Amino acid sequence: MTEPRDLDAVAAQLGRDARGVRRVAHRCPCGNPDVVETAPRLPDGTPFPTVYYLTCPRAAGAIGTLEAEGMMREMTDRLHVDADLRAAYRAAHERYLAVRDAVDVVPEIAGVSAGGMPDRVKCLHVLVAQSLAEGPGVNPLGDEALAALPHWWRGGPCVVVP
Repeated sequence: MTEPRDLDAVAAQLGRDARGVRRVAHRCPCGNPDVVETAPRLPDGTPFPTVYYLTCPRAAGAIGTLEAEGMMREMTDRLHVDADLRAAYRAAHERYLAVRDAVDVVPEIAGVSAGGMPDRVKCLHVLVAQSLAEGPGVNPLGDEALAALPHWWRGGPCVVVP
């Protein structure tokens, strides 16, 4: 069960009410949630493939900078030539699907994970969220992007919830 205070923090981070939150999947060192696990089907019935949703606006902004600097393109290029990386990234995709399917199997999104997995890198936010939620070693490209980020929490909490 997610605490109301956590849902309030996530709503403040997103600038809207959170949808389909099952639990806080990771906490920022400041104490706020920074990744939530979402239901594979939102309350209105919409299929939602993104299991791990990054909520911290500071982390999201820093990741956006990495994306703008070309990190996704460089990672995708490496996937085409590095068989070991490709296999590890595919395993991260399969793990993502297994986590989601353990909650609920949604036929409309069967086999679809997020972030471009398993063949390309389309969204570093998703990959970093998986790395934060599941820990190092699950998603190699999420781990790389996470390691490249500044310490976004050093300025204190991104939102303050009473």
